[in-house]
Amino acid sequence: MSKSIFRKKSLDKILSDVQNGFGDGEHSGSHLKKELLTKDLTLMGIAAVVGAGIFSTIGTASFNGGPGVTILFVLTAITCGFSAMCYAEFASRIPVAGSAYTYAYASFGELIAWIIGWDLLMEYAIGNIAVAISWSEYFVNLLEGFHLHVPRYLTMDYFSAYKGHEQLQQLTASGHLTEITERIKAESLAWTTAPNIGSIKLIANLPALLIVVLITYLVYIGIRETKKVTNAMVLLKIAVVLAVIVLGFFYVTPANWHPFLPNGFSGVMKGVSGVFFAYIGFDAISTTAEECKNPQRDLPRGMIYSLIICTILYILIALVLTGMVNYKELQVGDPLAFVFARIGLTKISYVISISAVIATASVLLIFQMGQPRIWMSMSRDGLLPKAFSRIHPKFQTPSFSTIVTGFVVAIPALFMNLTEVTDLTSIGTLFAFVLVCGGVLLLPKVEATQGRFRIPYINSKWIVPVLFIGGMIAFWKPMIAMFAAENSHEQFPFALFILLSATLTVLAFLKNLSLIPVLGLLSCFYLMTELGYINWLRFLIWLIIGLVVYFTYGYKNSRLGKEIS
Repeated sequence: MSKSIFRKKSLDKILSDVQNGFGDGEHSGSHLKKELLTKDLTLMGIAAVVGAGIFSTIGTASFNGGPGVTILFVLTAITCGFSAMCYAEFASRIPVAGSAYTYAYASFGELIAWIIGWDLLMEYAIGNIAVAISWSEYFVNLLEGFHLHVPRYLTMDYFSAYKGHEQLQQLTASGHLTEITERIKAESLAWTTAPNIGSIKLIANLPALLIVVLITYLVYIGIRETKKVTNAMVLLKIAVVLAVIVLGFFYVTPANWHPFLPNGFSGVMKGVSGVFFAYIGFDAISTTAEECKNPQRDLPRGMIYSLIICTILYILIALVLTGMVNYKELQVGDPLAFVFARIGLTKISYVISISAVIATASVLLIFQMGQPRIWMSMSRDGLLPKAFSRIHPKFQTPSFSTIVTGFVVAIPALFMNLTEVTDLTSIGTLFAFVLVCGGVLLLPKVEATQGRFRIPYINSKWIVPVLFIGGMIAFWKPMIAMFAAENSHEQFPFALFILLSATLTVLAFLKNLSLIPVLGLLSCFYLMTELGYINWLRFLIWLIIGLVVYFTYGYKNSRLGKEIS
């Protein structure tokens, strides 16, 4: 059985699938001429990275880490750089603009491909829920500008309203009235004004549901964004970010930057999911390896330049947000609009809201088109029922997959909050990166070929052991305290990280492993450990459900399995 669950898809089969339009590119679109240069790749990278994350999750990250969240942007950018190189290595070995699912099927076999595919489904769905919730916050703010007031209980999730009401009561009772933020007031208002059915309050995020229904309908009937519209969206997003930075600096109060690390380094690391969510999408650039004029030179440059530019923009945005208002006020879903409204510049706030509504809707459209493509690809491989690859006779779109995607995103968007969904999106994406970085270490060694990208080989034989031993010496006291605490069972992700680090240290010494994939794997896994015990449990439950589906359906119905037998 071990051989059959690791059966591999041949490169010829993948290429024929792509020629027949059966590819599963995460960022689908028209094929580009093989003329991409460093400038093109850099702009593509910025376009992919600057999305819903910067318009929404940066607020919660700043709330947790204060101005020191800027450190986390640098650490996350370095981690993303390692992972992007690993994606690029795969893309150059397997000349298809596909997803990690495609690469895994060709390199490691069916079971690992299924795990990555199942993981990507979660990443897409939960990520889209986060975008829908963010869109809702900006849309409601926009309506306020036109004096159209949506009842608060129709603009947020049940748990946030309940939690806000409880916080308001506690802070009022204890006399800490200065700690009551606008966010807490809005959540408490939603709770107190919501209608009841028996003892249950009717609280749901209606705008988030409506935008998902609308976008799903557009995807179903086959409306695709033109290149001009996409480029206009990119320019709009970057213009808004630059405008916030330039205008915002005139209203910065330097006193708000002190203390720089109000909640210590642990507070900064609480923002991992929000900050990482702001970088999701950079892997799009790595799937263009076969479309570059000189991938060996231009691909790493394009990735590094785009990550550096986005990191500088993000650091400046974080400094502006935490400088304009106190970091304690930034736990909102529309931070860019919020800070300008907070200081009385409501017209600028509305302009930002209009831009964010358009930009986040475009992100939702792109990824709502992407998820059915993964369902469809897995269905065509026999791993999911045939209905998922059914094509609509009139609209020529994967109709059933699109409807299922709509339900999977729309219903949770009614009831989930932004923090929960960004945590789950980030853990799913980081897991895919861990597998891709680990996968590169397992790829057979090949000679360097002109025009093909290869990760620069740096021998990790001594570097990784020195880093591991140095880390253990520097942090042994906090680690002992961590595992001696009452909730030590919640540290099992970190225990896994130490075990993985020790294993890779030994392998690096014995096998002379390449340094960049090792650092990519370890840094991504470390960020996963910072996402909390509960998110690990949710993620593991999702993977277990996936394995049950695979062994009860996918394994028996696999097209590749039937062809082999």
